Amino acid sequence: MTSTPLFLANASDAAGRRFDLRVAEGRVAGSAPQPGDHVLDLAGRCLRPGLINAHDHLQLNSLPRLKYRQQPHANVAEWIADIDAQRALDPRLRANAARSKPARLLAGGLKNLLAGTTTVAHHDPWHPRLDDEDFPVRVLRSAWSHSLGLDGDAAVRAACHGAPAGEPWIVHAAEGVDDAARLEFERLEALGCLGPRTLLVHGLALDDAQQRRLVQAGGGLVWCPASNLHLFGRTIAPQALAAQGRLALGSDSRISGTRDLLDELAVARQHSMLDEMALEALVSTQAAALLRLPDCGHLAPGARADLLVLPAGLALSRARRADVELVAVDGRILLADPHLPGLDDADLLPVRLDGRPKLLHARLVAALQLEDVTEPGLDLAPALEALS
Repeated sequence: MTSTPLFLANASDAAGRRFDLRVAEGRVAGSAPQPGDHVLDLAGRCLRPGLINAHDHLQLNSLPRLKYRQQPHANVAEWIADIDAQRALDPRLRANAARSKPARLLAGGLKNLLAGTTTVAHHDPWHPRLDDEDFPVRVLRSAWSHSLGLDGDAAVRAACHGAPAGEPWIVHAAEGVDDAARLEFERLEALGCLGPRTLLVHGLALDDAQQRRLVQAGGGLVWCPASNLHLFGRTIAPQALAAQGRLALGSDSRISGTRDLLDELAVARQHSMLDEMALEALVSTQAAALLRLPDCGHLAPGARADLLVLPAGLALSRARRADVELVAVDGRILLADPHLPGLDDADLLPVRLDGRPKLLHARLVAALQLEDVTEPGLDLAPALEALS
């Protein structure tokens, strides 16, 4: 759906510099207004590209964090075995499995949108629901394998070498702290699966030499620090990979990660020496480069009009979803603050998010109702009252 051209005046960037931005036909269209544009005066608010979440399992976000032992795991295989043993016993796992797949995916998309994320790398099989116009975020189509542990060497090699040209190939690897996790890098290298399109997820067991070999091969790493800390009690030192542009950030799903990508950024800040600029790159320019998304992660003319507005002066790594004042995907406003000057969109309905008034797109409200999707902290009652 093509939205009305939008002119955002008096925005500021992360450094506080003022600029204007025009959006037309879902793309950034320069900085000069045109007759008929819908004008929003941001009055100095910070305008950024929508965030890129480099790793999630969308269908698992209705679950809380789970772990069935007190001590840290040595390898993700232990955690998977614990989950498998509880599938028929834990009522939370049973309830999630009983939900329809479209509803579970929608819950994951909603989680991302509410935190300003507009593009997500979903590490699971494609589902037609992800193509629907009312799905909250753009979901990346890419080649992937789950892991050597679940798929086996032959299937991983075939998937890597059969990946379409121009797409990244993404795989969980070295997710643990033991020798078996560390040796997964050597196995992937022996299979010929380390190259410019390779993105390893987690990589917790990689030593410095293996990180260097990954960079030399042209590959990269998706860092999910909260999941690492929850399952294994530690995470990587990200400085070297980040400095070389070979690191992106992923939230993972809520079953092991944080609530959303903004919370993940806070964890990344707390467990690294990365400055704010480096942290922002992990969910914008660096993520876009590693995921081969040349029209995402920036606001240059021709880029996708994926937009995030936050209060002026608020560092991204210290923002929470209640701070989000606008999110647009392909130029269509899906979430906004009702106090945003000039906002007048009949497609937006009132809701409350973490106790604050917000506006949510009517099509998304309808989808959440239809599929009976709820989100902790999101109250649709004002929208339903407005429709009655």
